Amino acid sequence: MLQDPLTLYKLIVLYMLNRVPFPLTTAQISDFILEREYTNFITLQQVLSELADARLVTAQAVGNRTHLSITEEGSRTLSYFDNRIGASIKEDIDSYLRENEMTLRNEVSVQSHYYKSTSGEFEANLIAKDREINLVELTLSVPTDELAAAICANWQNKNESIYQYLVQELF
Repeated sequence: MLQDPLTLYKLIVLYMLNRVPFPLTTAQISDFILEREYTNFITLQQVLSELADARLVTAQAVGNRTHLSITEEGSRTLSYFDNRIGASIKEDIDSYLRENEMTLRNEVSVQSHYYKSTSGEFEANLIAKDREINLVELTLSVPTDELAAAICANWQNKNESIYQYLVQELF
């Protein structure tokens, strides 16, 4: 057993990030760790902060989310201490990632935000990505912030069908 529980929590986060080919949000990691009661919210925030400070993960603000990715140094560190994560924890992580891969991927691949433009209109910026490549990026101007917010909310659920429609109509 580890002397320092923070070390185990850091290894769990690194293991999660290492098992997927896309970033995970702090919310996704938090949901997994807190739901299983591995630790509490404040301790997890300390863990994430220390991982970023040590450059074992990179944190990128995307809209109102923070996307985390493991760095080369983080992968190297994990390879040295991977054996300190219990087999049952690894299986729990692997199972969670397998069962939720599409949802997790979509949450980080589909982005939207809106803002008030200099013309006074509101612009909804919508992006759908696949492995850091923008598949589609749209900016729609609308007269109210309510419309812009609704467009951004609907983008989360309808981006695939909209992308398919555009491809079908334009090719």
